[in-house]
Amino acid sequence: MTQPLVTIVDDEPEIRRILTDALEDAGFRTQSFARAREFEASLKRATPDVCLVDLSLPDTDGLALVHRLALEQGAAVIIISGRAQVQDRVTGLELGADDYITKPFDPAEVVARIRARLRSPRVQAVQSDTARFNGWSAYFDRYILENEDGAETSFSHAEGEVLRLFLESPKRLISRAQMQEALGGGAGDSFDRAMDVRISRLRTKLGEDPKNPRLIKTIYGAGYIFLGDVEWA
Repeated sequence: MTQPLVTIVDDEPEIRRILTDALEDAGFRTQSFARAREFEASLKRATPDVCLVDLSLPDTDGLALVHRLALEQGAAVIIISGRAQVQDRVTGLELGADDYITKPFDPAEVVARIRARLRSPRVQAVQSDTARFNGWSAYFDRYILENEDGAETSFSHAEGEVLRLFLESPKRLISRAQMQEALGGGAGDSFDRAMDVRISRLRTKLGEDPKNPRLIKTIYGAGYIFLGDVEWA
């Protein structure tokens, strides 16, 4: 059986060497890159099972790379960073990382966390007409939202497209570009305004506080995250 492939993206040669030696001694296949663009080019040839990503990369923001990987690839994403502040950890996990390890680290711990992550299958999107989340039920065949008291509110087809996109990728950052690709339509200000209107209407129908929404969070300059716990019927 082919051993899992672990990719290391870090601009420090010594870090790459330490991780490569530890992972290969543990039986993993590895590949390593100093720059994000080299790593992203490699994804056309092979998809890793786990990506180890440093946040301080010379050619891109590591957090931006993390959220692209979380949304576009089937790999688990583990941040390895010298940034030890709580806010850095929270932001990294909110943007889609599966785990966060701070430098300096014990290579044995990295190996153990990778093995633990590979034992936990990633959630796959399920096509269905009904989703339940945080006391709400969304019926896409009838374009109806129902709260826990049974009160119903209708939503439009356009609003339903956005809602389904969120519900199929809970707790993952969705950028404007990814929304445009998934939903179609021309990019630019007109698309952005249309998304703003749809999301505002969805928040209203879900009873969200516009100044502090609990479910549909705006990550300024990056996109949106749906923070609900979703179950598809």
